[in-house]
Amino acid sequence: MMQWEPAVDSSSSGFIPRVVLELASNTKEEAAAWLLSRIRDPQRNGGAELLVEQLGPGVGAQEKDNPNLFLVGASWPRLLSGAEDVGLFKEYSDGSMRGFTCANKHNFKHFKGEGDGFLSMSECQYIIKHELDTLRAKEETHVPGYTQAKLYPGKSIIRRLQSKGILIQMFPLHDKEDLKRLSFSWYKKVKLSLQPLDEIKHYYGEGQALYFGFLEYFTFALVPMAFIGVPYYLFDWEDYDKYVVFAVFNMIWCTVILELWKRRSASLAYHWGTLSRKKAFEEPRPGFHGVLGFNPVTGREEPLYPNVKRQLRIYLVSLPFVLLCLYFSLYIMMIYFLMEGWALSVHDENPTFWTGLLLFIPSIIYAVVIEVMNLIYRYAAEFLTDWENHRLESSFQNHLVLKVLVFNFFNCFASLFYIAFIMQDMALLRHSLATLLITSQILNQIMEAFLPYWLQRRRNKKMVRKVLKRRIFEDKVLPLPEQVRLEADMSMYLGTFDDYLELFLLFGYVSLFSCVYPLAAVLVVLNNITEVYSDAFKMCHVFKRPFADPAANIGVWQLAFEAMSVIAVVTNCALIGMSPQVKGYFPDSETQLILWTVAIEHGLLAFKFILTFLIPDVPKYIQIKLARLEFESLEALKKKRQLHEGKWRLQRSVRRSSEADMKAYRH
Repeated sequence: MMQWEPAVDSSSSGFIPRVVLELASNTKEEAAAWLLSRIRDPQRNGGAELLVEQLGPGVGAQEKDNPNLFLVGASWPRLLSGAEDVGLFKEYSDGSMRGFTCANKHNFKHFKGEGDGFLSMSECQYIIKHELDTLRAKEETHVPGYTQAKLYPGKSIIRRLQSKGILIQMFPLHDKEDLKRLSFSWYKKVKLSLQPLDEIKHYYGEGQALYFGFLEYFTFALVPMAFIGVPYYLFDWEDYDKYVVFAVFNMIWCTVILELWKRRSASLAYHWGTLSRKKAFEEPRPGFHGVLGFNPVTGREEPLYPNVKRQLRIYLVSLPFVLLCLYFSLYIMMIYFLMEGWALSVHDENPTFWTGLLLFIPSIIYAVVIEVMNLIYRYAAEFLTDWENHRLESSFQNHLVLKVLVFNFFNCFASLFYIAFIMQDMALLRHSLATLLITSQILNQIMEAFLPYWLQRRRNKKMVRKVLKRRIFEDKVLPLPEQVRLEADMSMYLGTFDDYLELFLLFGYVSLFSCVYPLAAVLVVLNNITEVYSDAFKMCHVFKRPFADPAANIGVWQLAFEAMSVIAVVTNCALIGMSPQVKGYFPDSETQLILWTVAIEHGLLAFKFILTFLIPDVPKYIQIKLARLEFESLEALKKKRQLHEGKWRLQRSVRRSSEADMKAYRH
């Protein structure tokens, strides 16, 4: 057993544990001692100047429990200086959002005393993570005790430990009281009201709050379409000739809601202080490898990998693999149509109740296969994108999103496009869309709500049972060591990627083909309502608490939704051109019909892009505040420069005067 400094009781020392570091159970003593020393060292010596203590064994400790769990915290002065380092924006005394500075700290709203409570828990944890991530090697050539874990001046220590498997995980701790209050206001009571986005931001950070804000906005944006869709479904169900009006509404709706979301997103980001916040300089990913060289921007040593090699991997391996997967998806789709034809023939020969049910079986099987294929492809796409060896996490995410979106779009919508424009069977299109949408939602609810809830119940009961055996568990509140180990065993939250992907596909079902199945919007609204509660529960009780992501918008997903809206305009125009109502105006010339449809489609696309310019992305009042802040910054810089020049001139005149006096004295 390794010998460490005894863990300090946080209640008596004022030490507040905020972040957990878990090293491998077989970590060598010299490596762990070196890491703790570097974390505690003052900043002037190249350390992080943070507080770190080892977690005690706790109640019911077992041999298999990992002893290498460490709690990391920081003093308030250190957190405040860290807030300035990361460029944190806070509310100023005049109500504007400004970058925090320690020199000006008393002019910020809600700053009292020495700043206790000025920063939220998620901000404190983000600052600690930033300080740990920027902890760099000095003259060390390798991690003590691990000659294969090479180091060089400027190398991120945490990233090297992660890539070599010495550091297993780093995660922020939940705050029991704050989590209890958030849970109650978020999902524990059924209510018809908005989500507590400010509380979500306060606890989880801006990235997660923006996702839930978008989910809420998307749900409300679907309500008008759902209201129109219900009577449309009831009165015009069998009259497929009358879907033209709904298709026109579809095109306008999908354009307007995305433009208005940009304004909503900008308002939230400004209110939370991330709209004008500068993005931190990106470090290389932990898995990035290459030949050691010098970064021309930072001048630091780091691995370099030729971009030509990366492009060859993308175009000679990744691209053919994606095309092969698309071909396989097409092959599965053709098998589905064969099954559909067989079910129809059986029903036509013997139309009974059971053969009527048989008509739904091919679509249900196909929907399940689509979900399985999407899941398998996701793992393959992650492996390929990692193998491409992207230097930055943002580049890795962009390439992964592109791969996944292309396949998921083709896999989910190819059969619907085939039915709509090749077979031109609106009845089958409505049937397939309804079955695919309902089946995928049921599968998602099972995988995202019921399964995680069941697994977490089992995990919690196991930990509670272990503590009860020691007979000290009376108030149903886990002691800190057990709470930390419980959270360490929780699943890692992998970000909002899958959540946005699900919303992207639902947006596609609604915007592309809901004119032939008006209840699609109603089903998506119901799905989103349950999604809010299931996602909230998972965030609070299933996953580890994620570090805050200071996002200013939904990133690349905004482009994905806008691309889908463009495809929706083209698709709905084509459906309108195929309707018997429109065909009646061109009884003798199909060419004229196609030309008019294409012309209208181009006109609508032009109108759509004009609309994006007419509706500002940022509300006017925010533009004024940002412009005023920029003006004040320039004025302050100008005054500082003038003051500096005045001092320099004064010093020069004094120096000349003294020189003149010396000359006069000599004469």
